[in-house]
Amino acid sequence: MLMTMPPNILIADDHPLFRIALKQAARLAFGKATVDEAGAIDDMLRLMAQGPAYDLLLLDLHMPGARGFSGLIYMRGQYPEIPVVVVSGNDQDKTIAKAMNHGASGFIPKSTDLPDMAQAIKTIINGAFWVPPGFSAGHENLQDEEMSIAETVAALTPQQFRVFTLLSEGMLNKQIAYEMGVAEGTVKAHVTAILKKFGAYNRGQLIIAAQRLEADEMPE
Repeated sequence: MLMTMPPNILIADDHPLFRIALKQAARLAFGKATVDEAGAIDDMLRLMAQGPAYDLLLLDLHMPGARGFSGLIYMRGQYPEIPVVVVSGNDQDKTIAKAMNHGASGFIPKSTDLPDMAQAIKTIINGAFWVPPGFSAGHENLQDEEMSIAETVAALTPQQFRVFTLLSEGMLNKQIAYEMGVAEGTVKAHVTAILKKFGAYNRGQLIIAAQRLEADEMPE
């Protein structure tokens, strides 16, 4: 279905210069597009909750406040009606395939030139998928365990998702409480709820679960 009204687009990337490039690409695709920007997952979630109804989310794979594919998975679970495009310097076929399997509508390598970025944005907003030329899907299907972890992450509340992310980085409850500006008892309650949702017995199992959602590291 072709977009007839100027779209609302949200760019979530922690690199200011690349946000500028994505904004230029969005305006090249749709001259009157409304484009908002977020430099961290928390900012993105706030804009998603308070901002306009977005027609597209351009999401950096490595964002502060998320780990690996967890940001993509969470957004697809919370906002299934909004297409999400992963933007990353990691353009290995394996990474692209995993992003698409986790629900992305497209994958734009950061090495893509501006006209092709604009074409990708236009293609996806109009209802199709877009991956870089030469991409070979191979056999990168998600394993059952990874699918189960993804389904659980997608069902977390916003606060639980943030606790899960900070916990997976090795933070203690006291550190998480300080980072989130809440009481330590509140964090403990969230951790208990997260353990129950994952069917886990300890924090170590949650960290292992988060690691299953990692993307292969490459320079961003």
